[in-house]
Amino acid sequence: MGTHMNSNPNNNDELIIELSEENFEESINGNKPILVDFWATWCGPCKFMVPVFDKMAEKYSSKIDFGRLNVDDSQSIAVKYDVYAIPTFIIFYKGEIIERAVGAVGEKGLENILGKIP
Repeated sequence: MGTHMNSNPNNNDELIIELSEENFEESINGNKPILVDFWATWCGPCKFMVPVFDKMAEKYSSKIDFGRLNVDDSQSIAVKYDVYAIPTFIIFYKGEIIERAVGAVGEKGLENILGKIP
């Protein structure tokens, strides 16, 4: 999943890491901050935020990593980080939570929490 290279220029797979229980801890403990989108396939507001999140990834990927976690596939992680409503966006830096936003916060909302990165 998401590991093959695609020549489609509109494909953001290489900018956004598909997170799972296998790679989550490693991904949030990197040297770069990571903004994680906690989402699910059945969630309308999550779908609304997909293009916004992709746009942010294109804009900020030099400074920040971006990842998506399907909460249905990785419930234990969602529970561990108190994610009870989706979408929830959490910025992790060296394993610590820096900031979070809940709901379809739009571009402004994501820009606001990205501003909290040290």
